[in-house]
Amino acid sequence: MSDGVIDGDWEYRPLRLPPGVSRVTAATQLAIHAEFSGWELSNVRLYADGTRKVWLRRKRRKSELPGVIV
Repeated sequence: MSDGVIDGDWEYRPLRLPPGVSRVTAATQLAIHAEFSGWELSNVRLYADGTRKVWLRRKRRKSELPGVIV
């Protein structure tokens, strides 16, 4: 997965699924991201070669650890 984008209260993460990935496998992979990392589906694009580009999003999390005190 490549770097994400932060936009206001949301952070987005692109995910590319190659052409050979079935819908069931893709759904399972996305469910794992949702269950363990709090991501939800934002957008899906299906390209002519069968590649899917998926954008996941989740609410930004506030850092629970304070910054380093110098």
